[in-house]
Amino acid sequence: MAANFTPEELKTIAEAPMIAGLAVSMVDLGIVSTVPEAAALSKEVVGAAKKYPDNAVIQSVFSEAALKSGSIKLDRPEIKPEDVESGALVDQAIATINAALALMQDKATAAEIIEYKGFIYACAEAVANAAGSGLFGTGTKVSEKEAAALAKFKSVLVE
Repeated sequence: MAANFTPEELKTIAEAPMIAGLAVSMVDLGIVSTVPEAAALSKEVVGAAKKYPDNAVIQSVFSEAALKSGSIKLDRPEIKPEDVESGALVDQAIATINAALALMQDKATAAEIIEYKGFIYACAEAVANAAGSGLFGTGTKVSEKEAAALAKFKSVLVE
């Protein structure tokens, strides 16, 4: 099934969970929170193939073989401070998610799409829960800004 995707389409599918996690991380940026949030996103991405073993789309992008091959090169996103402040970064992430979902519409099963949506939300949620607002990342885990970003993602991803 996933063989029907072009390399450019696979790149878009790979970008959606990454930009969702990045957007959540950036809405409430802190010096201490950056490392655990990046680690949480990496853990979700690396574990995706094991978590969704029957999802051909996720396997084609996030399996160990796909990740090691380096065949999908993600561009470093250009993030402007004003995009973070205005919420445009979350909107960009939603646009990327919608683009990925549109690509999958005729090429993936309904179950694969549902799992992929869950995977994207899990990436964003893992980042939000990775570090707290207190000293050394303790304290309240999900800030108001992160909760607002998660709510926007949930409106797109959870049916």
